[in-house]
Amino acid sequence: MTKKGRILSGHRPTGRLHIGHYEGTLRTWAALQDDYDCFFEIADWHALTTGYADIETMQERIEQIAIDWLASGLDPERSTLFVQSDVPEHAELFLLLGMVTPVSWLERCPTYKDQIANLTDGTGPGFGLLGYPVLQAADIVIYRANVVPVGEDQLPHLELTREIVRRFNNIYGETFPEPEAMLSEFALVPGIDGRKMSKSYDNAIALADAPDEVQAKMRSMFTDPEKLRMGDPGHPGKCPVFVYHRMYQDDEARLEEIKTECEAGRLGCVDCKIEATEKLLEKVGPVMERRRELSENLDYVHEVLREGAAKASKVARETMSEVRTAMHLDSTI
Repeated sequence: MTKKGRILSGHRPTGRLHIGHYEGTLRTWAALQDDYDCFFEIADWHALTTGYADIETMQERIEQIAIDWLASGLDPERSTLFVQSDVPEHAELFLLLGMVTPVSWLERCPTYKDQIANLTDGTGPGFGLLGYPVLQAADIVIYRANVVPVGEDQLPHLELTREIVRRFNNIYGETFPEPEAMLSEFALVPGIDGRKMSKSYDNAIALADAPDEVQAKMRSMFTDPEKLRMGDPGHPGKCPVFVYHRMYQDDEARLEEIKTECEAGRLGCVDCKIEATEKLLEKVGPVMERRRELSENLDYVHEVLREGAAKASKVARETMSEVRTAMHLDSTI
């Protein structure tokens, strides 16, 4: 079957993936596999740009992300799953693209500005953090990916990749395609404290959590701050738990009933959480169960990553051969 294009995306191994990742990216990626030639990378070098000293559990985190991906429906028969550092051509292209990328382009990157504002170790930003967008560009174009799934907030990052590609092509001749954005409305899943679910906030329901852990976290979830006791009218639009009902309740009539009962003060928060938890486990529970099975078969997980790296390396080597020719670096000596 003819594919619509090639996709590159990935996650940094900075912690356990959670249902925010599942609803926000993994379900989307899994749905794209039949229509696109998909490359998904576990971006360990990217993790080092901010966590260069946090290396003791790196291999375990890589392994756990691979398990999350496979459990969520990423299929090594239909996609290429690999670890970034297993394909060293990424680093070579990062170096060469860096030669043509003005520092001023990198300093205006929104992510760079946000990251340096949060630095606390007193040393200031490192070169790796500044060059993060160049490595990201290398990740995309080394596979000649022409489609990148992004949220609207990530468009400036992709546009920087496009600028780097245009500059490289202008200097050395047409070598890379300019990747286009595939705009997606990624689900915003609230964590148990009401903020956006995030590894860094310690408010997440992980895909690796057991059912009793999920139930305990949902019981502790923040609710409507204006509904203090049974009988008080609720405001579902302000309640994180109602977001879960909207995500996982298939019965529209029941969803409307929950909303009405809450607003009338007839539905207590405890019962509301119990029902939301049941629906969450009904929908995401099979993913969590597959995850537990994969955790018992690490040889298979490792083989998937080895085979993925071999497939990715073949494409990356072909691209780098063309890059070296374009830059007159293909030595005949």
